[in-house]
Amino acid sequence: MDTRIEYRTCHLCEATCGLELHLDGREITLVRGDRDDVFSKGYLCPKGTALKHLEADPDRVRRPLVRNDDGSFREVDWDEAFRVIDAGLTRVREQYGNDALGVYLGNPGAHNLAALVYSRVVLQAARTKNVFSASTVDQMPKQVSAGLMFGGALTIPVPDVDRTDYLLMLGANPFESNGSLMTAPDIPGRLRALRARGGRFVVVDPRRTKTADESDEHLAIRPGTDALFLFALVHVLFDDNLVDLGAVADAVTGLDEIRALAAEFTPEQVAPACGIDAATIRRVAHDLATAPAACVYARIGTCTQEFGTLASWLVDVLNVCTGNLDRPGGAMFARPATGTTRSGPAKGRGVTFGRRSSRVRGLPEFYGELPVVCLAEEIETPGDGQIRALLTIAGNPALSTPDSARVDAALATLDFMVSVDIYVNETTRHAHVILPPEPELARGHYDLALYSLAIRNVANYSPPLVELRPGEVPEWRTLLQLAGVLQGMGPDADVDALDDFVVNGLVQKAVTRPGSPVEGRDPAEIVAALCDRRGPERVLDLMLRVGSYGEGFGACPGGLSLAVLEARPHGVDLGPLEPQIPDVLRTATGMIELAPGACVRDVERLRTRLARERDDHAMVLVGRRDLRSNNSWMHNINVLVKGKARCTVHMHPDDARRLGVADGAAVRVTSDAGEIVLPAEVTDAVMRGVVSIPHGWGHAQPGVQLTTATRHAGASSNALARADLFDPLSGNAVLNGIPVELAPAG
Repeated sequence: MDTRIEYRTCHLCEATCGLELHLDGREITLVRGDRDDVFSKGYLCPKGTALKHLEADPDRVRRPLVRNDDGSFREVDWDEAFRVIDAGLTRVREQYGNDALGVYLGNPGAHNLAALVYSRVVLQAARTKNVFSASTVDQMPKQVSAGLMFGGALTIPVPDVDRTDYLLMLGANPFESNGSLMTAPDIPGRLRALRARGGRFVVVDPRRTKTADESDEHLAIRPGTDALFLFALVHVLFDDNLVDLGAVADAVTGLDEIRALAAEFTPEQVAPACGIDAATIRRVAHDLATAPAACVYARIGTCTQEFGTLASWLVDVLNVCTGNLDRPGGAMFARPATGTTRSGPAKGRGVTFGRRSSRVRGLPEFYGELPVVCLAEEIETPGDGQIRALLTIAGNPALSTPDSARVDAALATLDFMVSVDIYVNETTRHAHVILPPEPELARGHYDLALYSLAIRNVANYSPPLVELRPGEVPEWRTLLQLAGVLQGMGPDADVDALDDFVVNGLVQKAVTRPGSPVEGRDPAEIVAALCDRRGPERVLDLMLRVGSYGEGFGACPGGLSLAVLEARPHGVDLGPLEPQIPDVLRTATGMIELAPGACVRDVERLRTRLARERDDHAMVLVGRRDLRSNNSWMHNINVLVKGKARCTVHMHPDDARRLGVADGAAVRVTSDAGEIVLPAEVTDAVMRGVVSIPHGWGHAQPGVQLTTATRHAGASSNALARADLFDPLSGNAVLNGIPVELAPAG
């Protein structure tokens, strides 16, 4: 019996909690929180304990699958799978061009070292403009506003929760989500500690969430009006002479323009629209300005609305104007171990959007990807550049994107489709080939993206815990072989040579980057020092050694390397967040752009929202988080979905009485895009006029091989979202504030 205890970072949400795994050979027999983990200190949520069931799921794809003519799948070996892929993709691209291939990257890739390193290689090989991801149904507004203000997609300030005295939280429910664009294990404990030390946190949300229940104050806001509320707070700061930029004053440009823009958004003007009275708005503004240290944080509820980018921008305008940006207890920037820093102010390149546009509607790209609201039409519409083949990597757009029924129907018309995934789900059932990654325990793990958003600087690497079995192939090799096919190298591309090419390119960048610890060194020397590793571990070792705390291949003795992390299974604590302005800025001016032109121009659209008349009987839809769920990919685990049904329609008792809907009865929810039927759950936890449905359900499609999820199918709330509703500054889908009608289904 090979019984042992190993340690690993959980990859099932953004919290990055440490796990203590009890193993018997390859089987997980027990999962506990790792009490010695430098970041999570033993905290564990139900998703972490479900890792055992996810690894052992009998529905999980473990060998390549090729679709038969009748729609069923058969297992094949890897050679045959790639021969089919080479023939299918080559045929489409030779006949119709590179843009005939679309690529969709799903949410789990952000938790996957191999995908983060090698998906970029696949995209470069694909040479298509038709790239989509889950970012434009989730976080793109924050990435756009951060890029415009600070110069980078991940230059996103995070709340210094452990040291703040006052936290204003909008559209976020971290007691259920574990945090989002904020890597913070045990966020419930951290928020309770905030209150225990005399601090306060206030939640602004149309629902009385679990987070709101534990807050000092819950402010119920009408969906879609967060930007108005935030602008009114800015107005009060200027009107009552409370603006104080603090230590970043010399790095800010655009303050006078913000003052002028905020002038008309008085609390009295905004209150009728947002549902929060003027006196409360003024009080919150004063609380923010006068707290010893304060922070504003907003998340998916503010991103997935018609003014998502404006709301995201105004969050950081408030952090700047109250002097709480880049200071302990305020909104600060992480310093990840794989990142690089520079000394002193310097101009960067900033961000540029719209370098190319979608074919049908002409919507601009953002950070190299097109808005996913374009996906269905780009498949459906004939003409040059029509998507005829699709590659999905850990994504389920048939459920997770707007007008999901239309997307699902469009996928069925593709000439060829390849999916890298662990399930035959609502999307991959349309694939001609499905390529499975190796088991989680057989791969190394490092949170390359999430540590850029951490509330404390840490580094933790999890090595593979079990050997690969015959027929199991590391995902990094699969992705590089796909890149080889797309480069025209055929189904037998030399994966190791491609990996060497990737590493040589990264080393060349490192030795030519000014200020790098290996600047001017011989690239061959650096590559040779990495030669005992292969795949994503080699890339990670390079990034750590030349990163913010790296040993620089001998230049900085005692610094980080992958070997150091391998010897520290509970992680390395690199300390609390520290001020980084101006070093962290990458804007073209080297300044904080408080009034970016794109945001300033979009304020006119917000003015029309302020003037919009309100219908007291109108119903609007908002989403909902659940601690036991994570989008669409964790509903096949019985321990997470058992018990009370979670895919229900929350509605206020007054609305239920008015519409004749009984608690527990089936209710039909209809929008301009479609309709779904779900059980009603009558509760005063939602505002009048608001209905709430969780994201990621709807598993009743034919051909789906998800035994447990099908028994708990639910319905997809994205069937109610229109593809023509999006935030124009970011292309992000509008999923909150959608007008709907309700009626008893019977």
